[in-house]
Amino acid sequence: MTTIGKFFRTTAIKLSLIYLAVFAGFAVFLVLYLNSTTTALLTRQLNETVNAEIKGLAEQYGQRGLPGLVALVERRSRQPGANLYLLVNDSGNVFAGNIARISPTLFENVDSEPREIRYRLIEEGGVAAGHTAVVRVFELRGGYKILVGRDVGEREALQEVVRETFFIAGALLVVLGLISWVFVSSRVLKRIDAVSNTTQSIISGDLSRRLIVTGSGDEFDRLALSLNAMLGRIEELMHGLKEVSDNIAHDLKTPLTRLRSRVESALAENGESESYREALEMTIDEADQLIKTFNALLLIARVEAKAPGEVMADLNLSQIVEDVAELYEPMVEEQGMVFVVDTPKQAPVHGNRELISQALANLLDNALKYASPVTERHNGPEPKIKISVANQADETVLTVSDNGPGIEEEARARVLQRFTRLDSSRTQPGSGLGLSLVSAVAGLHNAKIDLQHTVPSTKDDGEDHPGRGLSVSMRFPGLQDMKGNISELAGTEQPA
Repeated sequence: MTTIGKFFRTTAIKLSLIYLAVFAGFAVFLVLYLNSTTTALLTRQLNETVNAEIKGLAEQYGQRGLPGLVALVERRSRQPGANLYLLVNDSGNVFAGNIARISPTLFENVDSEPREIRYRLIEEGGVAAGHTAVVRVFELRGGYKILVGRDVGEREALQEVVRETFFIAGALLVVLGLISWVFVSSRVLKRIDAVSNTTQSIISGDLSRRLIVTGSGDEFDRLALSLNAMLGRIEELMHGLKEVSDNIAHDLKTPLTRLRSRVESALAENGESESYREALEMTIDEADQLIKTFNALLLIARVEAKAPGEVMADLNLSQIVEDVAELYEPMVEEQGMVFVVDTPKQAPVHGNRELISQALANLLDNALKYASPVTERHNGPEPKIKISVANQADETVLTVSDNGPGIEEEARARVLQRFTRLDSSRTQPGSGLGLSLVSAVAGLHNAKIDLQHTVPSTKDDGEDHPGRGLSVSMRFPGLQDMKGNISELAGTEQPA
């Protein structure tokens, strides 16, 4: 009983009932309209036939007189499928015709419009059953009256066929409607139940479950694909949240413990004010580093969530690069590195200026740390950092490269995750969030990140020489409606 009740409460069955009512109403209207129109047409034809017959008989009476009219009526009365005829005088005496009985009052209405009457037709073997006919009474000269009529049996037969068709079509409509309801509603209920079961599993904690896609391409499949994409994004965010929580608990525990130990040591020692001051300064440095880490986490979360507060506009990427490069130029020169900036006059992108600048600053910070280790500068290549911007056919590419140790191919996807620090970078300051923020900014701008060795690996002498340096590229979608013709832009390579 519960299943039946649920079946009749579904939207599908309600819509089916509405559609059935609409179609049934339309069918009834159509049948009634056709029946009424056909009846009116046949009635008009019958009236015209009777009027034409009377006119012809009146002309024959004027030409041949009463004997000729009687002979003509007798002859026509005996023909198969004949019309109705009755010729009488003022006294009601019948001269000719094929009607056995008729109401005397009928002849009181002379020269009126045709009307319907009940009559009995004379046939072989006696008097036939009653019939209906359209008749008209016309008065001739000399006091004679003639009645002419036509049986409406054909019209009634047609009306009977229409009525039978209406009932048969109505019954067929109901049967086919019920079959359609059962088929459609069962399919709809099956899909709805599958969605309900999947959502219950997801609510229970199984975020890997997805809605069934049958491949039919119908609206349920389109809805399932959209919901599955949403569920995939939610699962990704939940996993990211879990990883962040785990990483925070793991990576921030050490600096917090170190900070607490330093404060306890300072309190335990009976030192001078200078030692206390030094301990407090180191504590402030640790706190500042923690604040930077949390600010970076918040910024990454805001960018990955695609917060609506981020203002997007048409930008010139070359101008952003030049502004950021101008800020970093003193630091690069202070460390004795070569700084090269290669940008065209215009590099159109659509995005957020502050976030792109922050991503570029993070890439430059990484390059400053690893461009060339201090221990290798005496006999290795001169440390170099290069920023380049290139306008390609369908994208604008921002690249920051250095000649440091680089990142092995198997670790490149991992370094874009939060709190990821390779073994070679454990001695350098940082929290492992720089490239994570770059990845988040790229995702917000629909840009692709590509990590490659600046100097590829070689095996020319039979030995494996691993690649060196790191080149990080952000490939922004092209923007064709910026001012200026991109095809005419020319880049210049200048040491900063």
